[in-house]
Amino acid sequence: MNPLVTRRTFIKTTTAASALAFPAVLKSQPPGTPSPNNRLNVAIIGAGGRGGAAVQGMKDENIVAICDVDEDRVGSSLKSFKEKFPEEAGRMAGAARFNDYRQMFDALGSKIDAVTVSTPDHTHFPAAMTAMGLGKHVYVEKPMAHTVWETRQMSKLAREKKVVTQMGNQGHAGEGCRLLKEWVEAGVLGEVREIVSWTNRPFYPPWREPVGSFNKPDHSKFVPVVPKTLNWDAWQSVSKAREYDPAYLPWKWRGWWDYGTGAFGDVACHIMDGAYWALNLGAPSSVEAMSTGATDVACPLASVVTNHFPARGNLPPVKYTWSDGGMVPALPKELEFGRNLDPEAGTLLFGSKATVLCSFYYDTVRIIPEVKMQEMASSLPSKTIPRVKGGPFAEWILGCKGGPKPGSNFDYSGPFAEAVLLANVAIRSRRRIEWDSAAMKVTNVPDANQFVTKEYRPGWM
Repeated sequence: MNPLVTRRTFIKTTTAASALAFPAVLKSQPPGTPSPNNRLNVAIIGAGGRGGAAVQGMKDENIVAICDVDEDRVGSSLKSFKEKFPEEAGRMAGAARFNDYRQMFDALGSKIDAVTVSTPDHTHFPAAMTAMGLGKHVYVEKPMAHTVWETRQMSKLAREKKVVTQMGNQGHAGEGCRLLKEWVEAGVLGEVREIVSWTNRPFYPPWREPVGSFNKPDHSKFVPVVPKTLNWDAWQSVSKAREYDPAYLPWKWRGWWDYGTGAFGDVACHIMDGAYWALNLGAPSSVEAMSTGATDVACPLASVVTNHFPARGNLPPVKYTWSDGGMVPALPKELEFGRNLDPEAGTLLFGSKATVLCSFYYDTVRIIPEVKMQEMASSLPSKTIPRVKGGPFAEWILGCKGGPKPGSNFDYSGPFAEAVLLANVAIRSRRRIEWDSAAMKVTNVPDANQFVTKEYRPGWM
């Protein structure tokens, strides 16, 4: 199979809402068409785990369909929702249930206005592309897609279809990201040429068991059996077909290249977001990475990634260093003696006039040392960027109903997610890579381009 031809065909046929790529071909309502009660008709794809937040975020809309491959996990999520929001749960009781999003669109395509996608990374692309191909607005959890190529195609189709989009890096809707951008644009930091971010991820216990390593209580040989409540074929989706093994799910899929994007893909769209946005970083010109524990099939247990972003207008080049696996950077000279960096996560921006320390989701953004923050407080710029009321789901819903475009729409989050996912190309190729963003190509290591995209399982693409 020629994957490039297949994917070109996929984009063409999805844009035309043809059945060749996916069976979902029912005619949709025009984007933004409200239901009679001014509520959106929303379909939830992935309702367990992070999908539970999507269910809650849509509680005031009409949830007409819930699709999840795992009956047990979605059942637990909906039980929790019913306990917290009994009235809304009652209104949602009539939502149709599916374990394959293709069947959902076949049955209810014309009744859906908008879709949330909260599934493992490898299924963001096919689910979101199907929805957008039918003219549905989409909210897709980070890191938006599984590969750089997928991210580019999703951004392109969103523009063509004029649908309202949002990536689920929820901190982008918060106060801290806006404060930081206002400070940078007002020159509070001066020239920023270096940024560092870090995280203790991956910490899921355990994140990666060897396939087939599980033993029965009596230590007899383990024979994987697909749970009756799991649609294993739909869970695998576009990835290579494999025998079921609990080493892959739930959560543990993040540690396997076929399904996840490692620690970097897991949280960099949160931790790097404010700095990336404030400095308008765009695409890196080169990326290099060190890692440990990475194999051809498994993501690293720890990595250090260095992105080199070129000058942008009157902004100087930026060296952006990322570390995960619990590797916290050296304490900056500006940090008070006896004070430490948060080992969970954070970001430091080093400017010629001031250094800023930011928390995981930019809930806290402070100049350091604190005495300097206090000295500069009265001279900090006034707020100029509109604030978001209600968080990222409310922002997206408002956009779907004709309001302002969400902040993390695909025109912004697409290039950002590309920059994040490009780090995995460097990690997997184990070389310093030079990147031509316009051509979407690694120019100095041709073999690295195999990691910019991937193969797709027949019947799912």
